[in-house]
Amino acid sequence: MNETVEVTDNPDAGRYEVTVGGRLAGFAEYRHRGGRLVFTHTEIKDEFEGQGLGSRLVRGALDAARAAGAPVVPLCPFVARYIERHPEYADLVAKAASADPADPAQPVEPSH
Repeated sequence: MNETVEVTDNPDAGRYEVTVGGRLAGFAEYRHRGGRLVFTHTEIKDEFEGQGLGSRLVRGALDAARAAGAPVVPLCPFVARYIERHPEYADLVAKAASADPADPAQPVEPSH
């Protein structure tokens, strides 16, 4: 892949996006809940699969969360697996929230 790959936050859309040569290749959706960044869904377009872009996307999103001091809740299975495989990001995972359903820090259901 010789084209420029960039990961950027698109807060209006509630997602981190990965672009290749300026073309949208995929995204990782998130929601802010109680000071936490809740990752709900990650998707790479078919034409860009198999190029490691999902990993680059999640790494960029987690690095941005770390820089912002935001703990993450990896509801998205891809994000959760990435963190399992890269223990250097394990410290970003939010501690268990209270059992109070009114608590804004409670995770949200993933969107599909």
